[in-house]
Amino acid sequence: MSNATLAELQAAESKLLLQTYARYPQQLVRGEGVHLYDENNVAHLDLLSGIGVCALGYNHPVITRAITEQATKLIHTSNLFYNANTTELALRLTEITGLDRVFFSNSGTEAWEAALKLARAHALMLRSGGKTIGTKFIAMEHSFHGRTMGSVATTHKKLYREPFQPVMPDVVFVPYNDVAALKSAFNSDVCGVCIEVLQGEGGINLVSEEFLRTARELCDSTGALLMLDEIQSGMGRTGKWCAYQHFNIQPDVTTLAKPLAGGIPIGAMLCTEEAARSITPGMHGTTFGGNPLATGVAIAVIDEIKQSRLLSHVEEVGAYFLDQACILSAKHKDIVAVRGLGLMIGIDLSSEPLAKAVFAGLTARHILLNRTHETVLRFLPPFIITKAHVDELITSLDAELVQHSTAAAEPIAAATQR
Repeated sequence: MSNATLAELQAAESKLLLQTYARYPQQLVRGEGVHLYDENNVAHLDLLSGIGVCALGYNHPVITRAITEQATKLIHTSNLFYNANTTELALRLTEITGLDRVFFSNSGTEAWEAALKLARAHALMLRSGGKTIGTKFIAMEHSFHGRTMGSVATTHKKLYREPFQPVMPDVVFVPYNDVAALKSAFNSDVCGVCIEVLQGEGGINLVSEEFLRTARELCDSTGALLMLDEIQSGMGRTGKWCAYQHFNIQPDVTTLAKPLAGGIPIGAMLCTEEAARSITPGMHGTTFGGNPLATGVAIAVIDEIKQSRLLSHVEEVGAYFLDQACILSAKHKDIVAVRGLGLMIGIDLSSEPLAKAVFAGLTARHILLNRTHETVLRFLPPFIITKAHVDELITSLDAELVQHSTAAAEPIAAATQR
């Protein structure tokens, strides 16, 4: 059905696919830079990038070349054999994260599954050495770690978790950034503390330094693992390779995925040498994870981010994006909050109906984004966006808020002076 119309695809999918997605009524057929094109060749400014995946945008020559060159050599063997790409990518990832060892998976949720299994195995190893430590995890309210059974057990939203009960036991949730609650929940029964440094699905919430440092100190006191999920916030999204690097606090475990290979499926769980001691051959594995194609493309993506100095670009354009959004929030009382870091930004509106209306309006203006936590407009653009693209979004968002707002807008000039 390569030449099918949108209506034909919708009819076919309604019969053929498991209904797991409420799709946008658009068929996208190609991409170039920061734009996606539909079947009518209409350009859409993409501020979602495949939910944080397409860091280099679309049809980037570095990715196209890496895919083509590797495909002519070797796409897959298995993890029973050595491949230079696997080692080369592991070297790059350990260098940029400060951790020691890597396990490659096919996705973010599988990387988080590996992290959960590692924490349990590490606790078992410590118990075998006479240490008192249990099997419980502390996870955060409004967290999202994935859809598989372990990952969803540490995901807070009931819609994602409760239909599949009983999920993995021994998980307790505490309010994000509530230091007292974290201290109260923590004891020697805990084997891991699970934190997204910058919550994505939960509404773009940034961890506080006090909360993260407290988690580090608590884990150090018992041997529990500090597990930082950087699946959405990692690989340069915040202007540093990992969001935890803004705080100079090192985890025992981190997970990466979304932008790692620019759209080729791959995930990675990284850990310290100490944590890695608990895993031996046969305890965990994967068929496709870390194959030559995915690792080869990931190497190319990392090298391009470095060579094009995209981390500083993300920091600069992200700061501009946040500034412009804050100026807009001073004009529109229906903007409750602007949150984020780098190019991971959320604009929280005053109600779900308003957020739906503004989202629909921006979509009609050919701007792609998504809405999370009911009221938050989430922006995860490609790293290559410019200030001009930000201006295009802000102008359109201003117009939509003027049209749909429940409160009178103030002049932009007045907002700028505040």
